[in-house]
Amino acid sequence: MIVGDRQFVPLPKRGYSLHIILVGASHPGNLGAVCRSMLNYGFDSLRLVQPTCSPDDIEARNRAKHSGRILDNCSVYDTLEAATVDCSLTVGTSGKREIGAKTTFRHFIYPWEFGERLEKFSESVALVFGEEGKGLSTEALGMCDFLVTLPTWEGYPIANLSHAVNTCVYELHRSTVLSNQGNDPGLPDIVPLERSMNPTLKSILKKGIVEMGQALPGNEERKQSFSHNLRRGIMRSMPTEDEATRLIGGILDATTALQYVEGNQEWKSQRRRKMTTSEEE
Repeated sequence: MIVGDRQFVPLPKRGYSLHIILVGASHPGNLGAVCRSMLNYGFDSLRLVQPTCSPDDIEARNRAKHSGRILDNCSVYDTLEAATVDCSLTVGTSGKREIGAKTTFRHFIYPWEFGERLEKFSESVALVFGEEGKGLSTEALGMCDFLVTLPTWEGYPIANLSHAVNTCVYELHRSTVLSNQGNDPGLPDIVPLERSMNPTLKSILKKGIVEMGQALPGNEERKQSFSHNLRRGIMRSMPTEDEATRLIGGILDATTALQYVEGNQEWKSQRRRKMTTSEEE
């Protein structure tokens, strides 16, 4: 399998359907990078309005990598109105955050707020981005229901098109992961959201650390200091149950090795590959 290509995994399920709309896209490299960002976060509907570069451009294909299917299936429209006619919500994007009277025209939210607001939305959404170097026209902005802006530094607020798309789809996907990871085939629970362990496993880990400390050479103060610092260091990292289980296995093996080196016969009489709940009791 090619690294990064696992497209047998289904796209995440969402209550809404999202269409990324690029108005006047002119740089094929950006077009390909947008596709890659979209598929990275589980979106695959792209609509182009009056593009000046082709989805078949070799640079777009090279930048898209394994997301070329988005270029294969993208739709091209003559107007923004035609591209959004089937969408219940049209959201524009802009980095131009003017002050004064113009602020009454620009009603902004941040990308993470956008993600939160879509969590219970169940219709089609158009997320519209303007041409590189120009952004959306005043007319296009007027067609949008509200606007999303990135929290960029005011000294240099305008982001690259592909970077802007990446930020927005990341935040949308983040909301989906937080609410549905592990309950959707498209969101397998590979990276745990909850970093915790049950009390029994914690007790076993603690006992293993104490036994390892007791197997060390030196006086009792040194042994207790080692056990105390190791336990605190491990617990500060808030290990998952899987991580704790692996640590316990390594600690038990290390304890056996220390007992063997020290001539402590417990390495033989107490040797085991794992510590069970019954042993803890």
